[in-house]
Amino acid sequence: MRDKDLMDQEEIFSKVLRAGRRTYFFDVRGTKAGDYYLTITESKKFTHDDGSFHYKKHKIYLYKEDFQSFREIMEEMMDYIIDEKGHEVISERHQKDFKKEEPSQNGEVSSTDNFTDLDFDDI
Repeated sequence: MRDKDLMDQEEIFSKVLRAGRRTYFFDVRGTKAGDYYLTITESKKFTHDDGSFHYKKHKIYLYKEDFQSFREIMEEMMDYIIDEKGHEVISERHQKDFKKEEPSQNGEVSSTDNFTDLDFDDI
């Protein structure tokens, strides 16, 4: 089986969160034994002086047996930050940088927020 076929077979469910220069990918994947696990990937875009760019990615693998402990600690950490710093209002400009994207029926992610409404008579 080709590597791409294996990757397609393993991907079960995905969500994407675009957050400015960072993008977070949440992917449910399957093991060869038919069990599921979660990967969380942070991808950050870096632009070089010449205009070219590259991405740095960091990935976490989270298995079912760790879900409850992970959730408890994550909630505790978020509650601590909110208690200490409060809920800050995100500016409207900054809010536009954060987009939850849903996969379409064919699994591809689409967002109409990436397009500009353009009247060709104005060109």
